[in-house]
Amino acid sequence: MRGKAGVMSEPDSQLPHNEVLAVIDRRHSIRVFSEDNVPDAFLRAILQAANAAPSAHNQQSWRFTILKGEKRKELAALVTERANDFPRPASVLLRMAARSIVGAPVVIGIVNSGSLIEHGTELFEIGRDEAYDFFRTMEIQSSAAAVENMLLAATSLGLGAVWLGILFLIKDEIRTFLGEPAGEFMAVIPVGYPAKPATGPKKQALDEVLRYLE
Repeated sequence: MRGKAGVMSEPDSQLPHNEVLAVIDRRHSIRVFSEDNVPDAFLRAILQAANAAPSAHNQQSWRFTILKGEKRKELAALVTERANDFPRPASVLLRMAARSIVGAPVVIGIVNSGSLIEHGTELFEIGRDEAYDFFRTMEIQSSAAAVENMLLAATSLGLGAVWLGILFLIKDEIRTFLGEPAGEFMAVIPVGYPAKPATGPKKQALDEVLRYLE
C-alpha cells in the first residue's frame, strides 16, 4: 500500500497471519542465556536451515563448527585476552562477546571456505584481483544468508542467538582456533534459551529507508 509521496505505508490489518513474518518480528539479539541445554535435534535443525540458504553458484562455501564445553570456554578466554590489545570501545565489546560465548550452552562458528573464490577466479576471464574481490564478496553474501537463516530458525524454536560481529577484529585467530587452515572467518553465534524475555531496539520506520524509482 502506498502512502504519501509514493512511499509505501505500514501493512494494514488485512494482511493474513504469516508465521515466517512473525518469526522475523520476534527475532532479537540475545546475549544472556539460561543454563538449559539445546537439544541436539534443535541444533541440527538450525544448521540444516543455515545449509539451505541461497549461495552463489550453489557452492555453499561455508563451514560450520560446533563448540561446547571446554572449547567454548577456551574461545571466550582467547577473546578476553585479546581484548586487552584494543582501545576501550572495542575492548568492552570484545569482553561482552566473551561473556556471551561462555554463557551459552553451544556456540556455532562459521568460516568461508574460499572454494567459490578458487572456482570463480579460474572460471571468469577477468583480472585475478578483480575476480578475487568479486567472489570474496559473493562468499560473504552467501554466508550472511546462512547466518540469518540460523538466527531465524533458532527464534522459531524458542531459542535465542546473537551474531558477534566484533570478533572480526581478531578474525585470523578465530579461524585458526576453529581449526580451519584456509578461508576466512565469518561469524560466531552463541545459541541457547534466553535467560529472560527480551525486546529488540527500536528500528527506523520503513518510510525512512525506502524510496521508489519508476
